Amino acid sequence: MTRVAALVPDLFFASKVDATLRAAGHDVMLASIAAEVPADAEVLIVDLDAPDAFSVPAGAPRLGFYSHVDVDARRRAEEAGFDMVVPRSRMAREMPDLVERLAAG
Repeated sequence: MTRVAALVPDLFFASKVDATLRAAGHDVMLASIAAEVPADAEVLIVDLDAPDAFSVPAGAPRLGFYSHVDVDARRRAEEAGFDMVVPRSRMAREMPDLVERLAAG
């Protein structure tokens, strides 16, 4: 079981993240702002559309997701040192696998 913190202000997608990762056996904490992200998370999931997406702590591996048309968000996340950056559609499809890959190091 991995402790996952997810900064996902979109309530609909946040509930999908929560349900999908809990079903895969992970402990999930949802945050609507970066200040709510717990320091003890083992993996951070960040919606790059969040106003404070680039304010999340850099201690745990960070998985950023973006709208496939927003290549600037992808570029900024890569420059900011996110460990993995994927389109929202891939995030929705492969979420448990992506988290497990980051948790494994």
